[in-house]
Amino acid sequence: MPEHTIKLAPEYAQELKFETYPAAAQIDGVWFHPLKKNRSENGAFMEYVRLDEHGVQGLPGQLTPRQISVSWAAPKRINAFHIHVKQEQNEIWCVLQGQLMIWLVDCREGSPTLGVKRKLVFSGEQPMMLHIPSGVAHGYQAGEQGATLLYTMDAQFDITDPNEGRLPWNHFGDDLWAEDMG
Repeated sequence: MPEHTIKLAPEYAQELKFETYPAAAQIDGVWFHPLKKNRSENGAFMEYVRLDEHGVQGLPGQLTPRQISVSWAAPKRINAFHIHVKQEQNEIWCVLQGQLMIWLVDCREGSPTLGVKRKLVFSGEQPMMLHIPSGVAHGYQAGEQGATLLYTMDAQFDITDPNEGRLPWNHFGDDLWAEDMG
C-alpha cells in the first residue's frame, strides 16, 4: 500500500482509488465551437450561425446548411445510434435547453480514429456547437428535465429514402449509458 501523509483506517485505505485524467479521446473531423449567450435582466440572446455564400462563417470547419431542425427529447430518453452512410450528411448540434449526454463512435473504414468512442455532456446553460461527420455513429441520452436540440445538416432528410442508418442503442455496450455513480 502506498504511503500517504494522511493515514486512513485500513478498511478505508484498502478501498481507496485515485482518479486519472487522461486527455479525452479525439475523433477525426469532430470539432466544437463555443457560442456566446448574452444575458441581461430581460433574458438572453445568442447568435447561432452567420451565413455567406460558402456556408456557415467563423467555424473550425465548413458546413453549408441544407436543413435546420429541432428535436425535443423526453427526460432520460436514449436516442441512439444513428449513422449516415448512403450519402454525405454532416451535422452541427447545439443543445438549447436541458442537458444531453452524447456518445460518438468513429465507424469509418480507414479513419485514423476508427473505433474511438467519445462521451460529451452538452447543456443549454453553456451552448456549444458540435460537428458530427458522416460515418460517425451518434446518440444521446437526455437529462432529468429533457432537452431541446437544434441541429443543422448539409443534406435534406428524404422520408422516401432516409439516410439514417441505425445501430442498437447498446451496440457499443450497455455501460455507455450507465449513470456515473462516483
